[in-house]
Amino acid sequence: MINNYLSVLQKRMNNLHAPSYPIPAVRALITDDLGRMLILRRANTAFGDGAWCLPGGKVDCGQSAEEALAAELIEELSVWLEQAIYLFSQDSPPEHPGEPHFLNLYFRCHVSGVIRLNKESSAWAWIGPDELADYTVVFGNDVAIRSHFAEQPHIPSNKALNPP
Repeated sequence: MINNYLSVLQKRMNNLHAPSYPIPAVRALITDDLGRMLILRRANTAFGDGAWCLPGGKVDCGQSAEEALAAELIEELSVWLEQAIYLFSQDSPPEHPGEPHFLNLYFRCHVSGVIRLNKESSAWAWIGPDELADYTVVFGNDVAIRSHFAEQPHIPSNKALNPP
């Protein structure tokens, strides 16, 4: 227990010098053939460790949002970005002192390839609208996921696909 606390504290201490301005980040809304959304469980990270989020990451200096999106999908999932459609942006201020302030740019994405996670994620899941409440989603990504599901009312839940 104390080792976990010290690990989290060390990660936060390493990030105490977060910029005083918002950092642009890209987020991918990827759906399967049934319309379920792909989410990732974060691992080995200072923020949101063990929680769930959409695939994506920071936009590096000199990179376009689309270039960052393609790079993050290859890095995190080992998949290729085939198409990206910009949807909206979202301000994601820090919840605690020392945490970064992000400006999330959301894209509806079509990808190809087989998902293989890197060390930043420990699991992935395809979720329908009924499952979202079962997951702790960070960085305000739950707002984007709910918005997507509101526009697609006929998406089956995993509970309907796999009855007890």
